[in-house]
Amino acid sequence: MICKTHDNLNLYYEVHGNMQSERTIVFLNGLSQSTVSWILTTPTFKNDFKIVLLDFIFQGQSDKSGEWRDFNIHAKDVLAVIDELKLSKVILAGLSYGSLVAQHFAVLYPQRLEKLILISTFAHKTPYYDAIEHAWWRALELGGYPLMLDIMLPSVLSEDYFKNPLIPIDLMKQARQEVNGEKEALFKLMEATKRRDDFRPELRKIKTPTLVLQGEKDLLLPVHLANEVHKNISGSQLAVIPMAGHTLNLEAVPQMCAAIKQFIG
Repeated sequence: MICKTHDNLNLYYEVHGNMQSERTIVFLNGLSQSTVSWILTTPTFKNDFKIVLLDFIFQGQSDKSGEWRDFNIHAKDVLAVIDELKLSKVILAGLSYGSLVAQHFAVLYPQRLEKLILISTFAHKTPYYDAIEHAWWRALELGGYPLMLDIMLPSVLSEDYFKNPLIPIDLMKQARQEVNGEKEALFKLMEATKRRDDFRPELRKIKTPTLVLQGEKDLLLPVHLANEVHKNISGSQLAVIPMAGHTLNLEAVPQMCAAIKQFIG
């Protein structure tokens, strides 16, 4: 389905699960993911919840035209989908890039949230993160998404995943490249993170019940970054999944889903 954004762009979304349920979970993608990235997650929730998946502008099946968007505008786009579906409140779960959109949504539209789940998240950047971001940017400039993906994967998947991949690495690369063929769209997505200021002071405004969920072996965003998010959201819970890396909706699905189910009840 298509939702028109405030600036008349086409934002792609899907609705799954129990259409009669009064509770809805909205899952928000990581940087180069799409709605397909939640295919292993949705079966856990489909009987009890309505499930909304969407591609941000510049992702997947959504429009890739226009200027780069900051996270406030991405959050406004998410609100447009929620409004179109006439949902009063939702459970919002975002992974990595999607968790940043979720943070901004929680600050801007707290009255529309039942609960907030921040997966593989952070609120401020470190010199180490800046070095990784720069490497991804340069790889995208010089070799497009195939080179960027080669550089990315060791940062976003754990050592254990490479030993025993749920989806073979070559097959994963092929699938990712099929939905990330336009490198300018990725540049526009990455611009939002590149320009984002330290968001920790804003997090203190969040009063929504919040779960911060992180992988113990996340190289891109080590646990201490998630702990900073946890410390700055009053009453939030922090759960760390042992031996898991960054992409929890791929390599630690049972653990991630169990933590979410326990939190949302």
